[in-house]
Amino acid sequence: MRPMRDATRTAALSRLHGFLPRAGLAYARDRNRDLPGHHAVSGLSPYIRHRLLLEEEVAEAALVTHGAQDAEKFLSEVYWRTYWKGWLELRPRIWSDYRQGLQAALNRVATEAGLRKEWEAACEGRTGIDAFDHWANELVTAGYLHNHARMWFASIWIFTLRLPWELGADFFLRHLLDGDPASNTLSWRWVGGLHTPGKTYLATAENIAKNTNRRFAPEGLACAPFPLRAPAPPAPGSAPTGDDWGRAPKVALLMHEDDLDARWLLDRITPIATALAAHPAGRSSLTVAPMVTDFTTAALQDAASRLPPSHRFVDGDIVGDLTKWARASGATEIISPYAPTGPMADTLRDLARALAPYGITVARALRPYDAALWPHATHGFFRFREAIGSTGFNGRSSLPSVALR
Repeated sequence: MRPMRDATRTAALSRLHGFLPRAGLAYARDRNRDLPGHHAVSGLSPYIRHRLLLEEEVAEAALVTHGAQDAEKFLSEVYWRTYWKGWLELRPRIWSDYRQGLQAALNRVATEAGLRKEWEAACEGRTGIDAFDHWANELVTAGYLHNHARMWFASIWIFTLRLPWELGADFFLRHLLDGDPASNTLSWRWVGGLHTPGKTYLATAENIAKNTNRRFAPEGLACAPFPLRAPAPPAPGSAPTGDDWGRAPKVALLMHEDDLDARWLLDRITPIATALAAHPAGRSSLTVAPMVTDFTTAALQDAASRLPPSHRFVDGDIVGDLTKWARASGATEIISPYAPTGPMADTLRDLARALAPYGITVARALRPYDAALWPHATHGFFRFREAIGSTGFNGRSSLPSVALR
């Protein structure tokens, strides 16, 4: 797999087109194998996470190339990301619960020398478990892990090393180029048996050896999981609908790291000012890896190349700087892509409160794709997959045609 340092839409499209021949039956056969180079998987997730590449673009390309049946496993991986997003949108309390749990775990690290030593050894790949230590180092140096390696790693972290799961989720979020509040938090909860209460994922030496071509032979792994204590997930709430937008005579456009594709917005509005905001530091109270910050910044710069020529970058005091920008622009409405539950959504809510006294509103534009699919994330993934059908839109119509440009 080529390094994913080129955070551009051009690089994303190149990777997509290069992988498409393998997105059918070859993917279904080899996708679970964590081998050097990671040639069996697409590596598209960092681009999709920032929407330099759209989920519907990837799904449509796979459908056109292989058909629904042969592309099913690949399509399901695309839709898992959509499912996680929708599931958290229907239950945003899970994100705040995670942040509170993380702070409690960090407080323990600060006061319990034994826990701090074990946590540091896990993060630095010094546990003596060969596979786990390799993945810890790969994560830090590459900003990426194979999907199965993420599951094995999380299982070993929770059930063998017996470390707080929130610390592991934070470790991933600080280092993954595709680090996403929904996918990351809920995947860790799934492994630990919190997503579906009582249903855990246990890593085994045999499974790891088989799917790594016998590169690893981890010893001392937990033989059985133990229940994690947490309240049952809340019942799903109402799906977001977004805000009415684009009716004010003077509008400004605010793009952010969660959604950098402005084509559908620019088809409808002509902004008098444009800004782009990044907040990777908001993913953790600890230091976020420079590789993650650099990738995010480069993604914003690439997105800016497709915006009107006058734009402003904001990555420090986002609320303060954007308040000054919005007031100076003369706009009465700031239009921004809907930010899913996570740090950027929290920041945009703060911005809306800061701008309200000046008569400036912040309108969240919800994509048709998200509006159509998120409401189906009410239960498990397979019910979600059945509800959206083979095409992703409840089986009633095809995915919207998207030119891969």
